Amino acid sequence: MNGVLEFKGISKYFPGVKALDDVSFKAYGGEVLAFLGENGAGKSTLLKILNGDYQPTSGEYIINGVQKHFNSPHEAIEDGISVIYQERQILLELSVAENIYLGRMPSKKLGFIDTKKANRDAKKIIDDFGLPIDPSTKVKDMSIAYQQMVEIMKAYSRDNLQVICFDEPTASLSDAEIEALFTVIRKLRDEGKIIIYVSHRMNEIQQIADKVAIFKDGRYVDTIDPKVVPESEMIKMMVGRDLGDIYKELDRNTNIGDVLLEVKNVSSDYVKENSFVLHKGEVLGFSGLVGAGRTELMRAIIGADKMKTGEVYLEGKKITNRSPHEAQENGIVLVPEDRKLQGILANLSVADNINISMLDANSNQFGFMDSKKEKEVANKGIRDFNIKTPSPSKKIVELSGGNQQKCIVARWLSTNPKVLIMDEPTKGIDVGAKAEFYQMICDFAKQGMGVILISSEMPEVIGLSDRIIVMRGLKIVGETGREEVTEDQLLTMGMLGEV
Repeated sequence: MNGVLEFKGISKYFPGVKALDDVSFKAYGGEVLAFLGENGAGKSTLLKILNGDYQPTSGEYIINGVQKHFNSPHEAIEDGISVIYQERQILLELSVAENIYLGRMPSKKLGFIDTKKANRDAKKIIDDFGLPIDPSTKVKDMSIAYQQMVEIMKAYSRDNLQVICFDEPTASLSDAEIEALFTVIRKLRDEGKIIIYVSHRMNEIQQIADKVAIFKDGRYVDTIDPKVVPESEMIKMMVGRDLGDIYKELDRNTNIGDVLLEVKNVSSDYVKENSFVLHKGEVLGFSGLVGAGRTELMRAIIGADKMKTGEVYLEGKKITNRSPHEAQENGIVLVPEDRKLQGILANLSVADNINISMLDANSNQFGFMDSKKEKEVANKGIRDFNIKTPSPSKKIVELSGGNQQKCIVARWLSTNPKVLIMDEPTKGIDVGAKAEFYQMICDFAKQGMGVILISSEMPEVIGLSDRIIVMRGLKIVGETGREEVTEDQLLTMGMLGEV
């Protein structure tokens, strides 16, 4: 008989925020239950309560008829509950086998660690999963996907594994790696494990989920069958409204001006020579497959990577960007793809994260920070970008992904840039928050800013851009207008360099 996980009346309050409100539902062994909801809907908070990271304000959770209460993730793991996060929880310098059996390595009679037995036991699990991994390989020498597999095998190696949860597990994986992960998840499902899968990607949910639990504003809405309930209805349930055609409803800029930015034959160690122009008030999309060179070209333009050849002109004047800071002073800023590693300063507050690019502007004549100016900048950013936070002093890492991204945008917009480069700005952001971001991008263009949008989502780059540039093999291979191109044509250009 498969197991049952039951949440009964779970609520969680933080100062000024009701993260979960009287959540009650069941998850069953032998099926994959996806959690679907906007950023801040309570999905990750519920997982953190389940694994002992958070304590519920009220309510309880029951596994196979037994009420549980974990004071730490370690207690949860000891009782067969594992959560696999997007950020990997492994030790890179140790081997695969050492990570799988960390804290419980087999030992010999005299107490010495039995590495050979650990490798043998790990090899059996690796073979069960059908993975081409050597147990003695150091984890740091493996791909992100296989590092994640090691975490899953670590959970699987415990005989008492009952519940395994995946929180946005595919953010850094290729399509082939995602399919390998799904194969492993299906294996765990077929063994009767209780599996919870959190993702914003509707196509993934359609592929892997047997049932979908929908959340809205900290409340549980319903559990549905994704093969019966259409995607549009699921979105309506999670955002509370019908988004319709999200792109047709945008208030776009119709007054595109003269050339603002001109890039001539720019190359670096990571990208070939490329040339393009960006107009005032224009959203210029960059499309291409992973590794095409889109991010690398922008890094060369802002001085994050050294330019080998080429020139950059802003409003007809040649500029030199030897660093991102110099690019910022010249009026060009980049919102990076990886907000956790390159965007947010996790241990600082919302206010500090918004103000970090304004240290010079917010200093008085003696070099001391002007706290009044800092407060004004932070409050303006929170207000202008509708950042949901109980206080400017709240740590940014405690906000949802969408609100973290808004803080980063607020940071760079506080410098009044002329060119805003956004690299995968809606990555890991839910459908409702995406609609807000899309209108925000259009508003920047209406203000006369030039916006460069890098996106791997073809509907997004077609729906938002006035013009689209396609890259392949570190070089620009084509250009098209939004009205003149289909997803198939963009993909063909990105793969073959031609339509």
